[in-house]
Amino acid sequence: MHQFMSIGFDNMVSVDKVVAIVSPESAPVKRLVQEAKEAGTVIDVTHGRKTRAVVFTDSQYILLSAIQPETLTGRLDTE
Repeated sequence: MHQFMSIGFDNMVSVDKVVAIVSPESAPVKRLVQEAKEAGTVIDVTHGRKTRAVVFTDSQYILLSAIQPETLTGRLDTE
């Protein structure tokens, strides 16, 4: 049975698929997000809010969340 973690606004991701949860502020992360946008592998679930966390998955998709990485990590540990 799959466990899911809320990444905001009633959006969920399978805990088994999460590789990393990082802040979007560094240049390498910004570059990876831009490249993924060009490739069509970004899923933006911020609902127009500021991106506060970038979630990398094992299927090469990148999820943009408006929730802080620390909060998401806490949810990952408890769910």
